[in-house]
Amino acid sequence: MSDLTDKKTVTVQRTVLFGDCDPEGIVYTPRFSYFAVEAIQDALAIWLNDKPNEESKQAKKIGGLRKLMNYGILPPARAFSLEFHHPVTWDDELSIKVWVCQITERSFSFQVEAWLETSRLSDAQNILAFTAKITQVCVSRENHQSIPLPGDLRERLSSLLI
Repeated sequence: MSDLTDKKTVTVQRTVLFGDCDPEGIVYTPRFSYFAVEAIQDALAIWLNDKPNEESKQAKKIGGLRKLMNYGILPPARAFSLEFHHPVTWDDELSIKVWVCQITERSFSFQVEAWLETSRLSDAQNILAFTAKITQVCVSRENHQSIPLPGDLRERLSSLLI
């Protein structure tokens, strides 16, 4: 599920599963990369939806990665940074906010913020749990060489740039 009140950002809700955690119930470090990438994929599925009246839940079924690839590119990650701000535990509810933060000739970047409304480990509320930035490059599907962003994709992502 996502919040579409601000079309330049998408907020994805995610419940931390038992399998995401170590025996103490704290999320395994590598799982945060999955949380970030999955939220970006969900956001792209909504942003690149060509049927604006289609429900966001239905749009996500097609998948953001497939929608990106429909522009004739492969989008491997060139850079990924992750910063931890607060521990996340089993059954925590994350609100993961995603937006487009940078576009270059051959790449595009997403910023991610994950928030906890409450935590079993703190009395605080509305806690920043982690932040991430992911940069993806455009690679030709035919020869796997870097190529400029296709014009129509550049236009769509530029309209989302914050």
